[in-house]
Amino acid sequence: MRPEPKRREMPVQPPKERIGNFDEVALGYTAELAEEEARRCLNCRTRPCVEGCPVNVDIPAFIRKLQEKDAEGAYQVIRGSNSLPAVCGRVCPQESQCESRCTMGLRFEPVAIGRLERYAADVHNAGAEAQDAPPTDNGHRVAVVGSGPSGLTCAGDLARKGYRVTVFEALHTPGGVLVYGIPEFRLPKSIVAREVSALTAMGVKIETNVVVGRTVTVDELFEQGFEAVFIGSGAGLPGFMGIPGESLNGVYSANEYLTRANLMKAYRADAETPVMKGGKVTVVGGGNVAMDAARTALRLGADRVTVVYRRSMEELPARREEVEHAQEEGVEFRLLCSPVEILGYRNENDRQDPKNGFVTEMLCIAMELGEPDERGRRRPIPVEGSEFTLETDTVIMALGTSPNPLIKNTTRGLDVNSHGGIVVNEDGLTSREAVYAGGDAVTGAATVISAMGAGKRAAHAIDEYLKGKG
Repeated sequence: MRPEPKRREMPVQPPKERIGNFDEVALGYTAELAEEEARRCLNCRTRPCVEGCPVNVDIPAFIRKLQEKDAEGAYQVIRGSNSLPAVCGRVCPQESQCESRCTMGLRFEPVAIGRLERYAADVHNAGAEAQDAPPTDNGHRVAVVGSGPSGLTCAGDLARKGYRVTVFEALHTPGGVLVYGIPEFRLPKSIVAREVSALTAMGVKIETNVVVGRTVTVDELFEQGFEAVFIGSGAGLPGFMGIPGESLNGVYSANEYLTRANLMKAYRADAETPVMKGGKVTVVGGGNVAMDAARTALRLGADRVTVVYRRSMEELPARREEVEHAQEEGVEFRLLCSPVEILGYRNENDRQDPKNGFVTEMLCIAMELGEPDERGRRRPIPVEGSEFTLETDTVIMALGTSPNPLIKNTTRGLDVNSHGGIVVNEDGLTSREAVYAGGDAVTGAATVISAMGAGKRAAHAIDEYLKGKG
């Protein structure tokens, strides 16, 4: 039977409804939709989709299970390679990874692999009561710094091999960027909590409110008896433009804004954390974090949300789905322009002070695209004499992040590159024996699944290293 050329659409909340709540936007496949979509898979022998997955999930095998109406079997196939299937089914950029390699995509729309992964995980989670029991203890102890996707993946893979793993998390809730960075309407925190619970059921110990580099150092972890350390501390240091006015009240990094909304629940009426709501909000940047910040601002009551990006829509790095959802919800896009200065006033009687007080306007300049840069993207060039102002009450800088220097500054012999990323080999080994690293702490801000792949490789290398020690 000839496969359907188009994939099955994901049911979603209507735009006018969803901007008034923080409930999940995408509602997931029904059993009927999942089975119809699974039947589109050609089960090709070359399996190019697996090569496109950073954690090498056996995609054809789990889709065959769905074709057989065996959602639990599909979940078990996925879980053999992926510690966080319900998370990945929601936030991974499948369109540029596994789905970009799909043979169906050569002529038609690729199989919706991510949506099928989410379906299998959600069916499992809806019916699961028992969790994996801890494997037999092999007598070795490993410390994991950070409970984001790379740390949780490394911890899970090691726990399955019998290692006693302790994860040290700086915040009061485990999950890293999954809980502080990604909004509830894209990734419900109950999903993250369940994935973490599955790891603790296997024996992984998680200690929160521990800032490695302050509360305890990497060297002290070895003194406490840990035989290897994995650093998955992420990239939580926000970037700014260095333009005048960035210190004004009402200017946030996307990290701060999203942390207040996601982890500290600023959208609740009884929230104790302050965040500016309502008015005109301007988000600077064009990545997924910028889309998250813009859509969060709408839900917090903004009258108008504008994304300012210095290139065109074709170069916008955010996922197409997230851009489309933002547009449906009413986010405006001002493309080919860049901020020059943020203007503000000290108080109602002094509206001329550009250095202190509250935001009133953003001075921008139009841009045009020149020759490609080292990554192949055309360079934005300012257009002389094209300055204009944009009224705004809140500015959110979503310009990327870099690794916090705390760990490298407190760990002897740990090499870092010019961007602050920890230098590792192909297995995640750093310049220190028995110290491994992966995820955003190495690469800078990247995807959840790429961080998971790094955690997986490091877990394998740690296992080989400690088995070699006897």
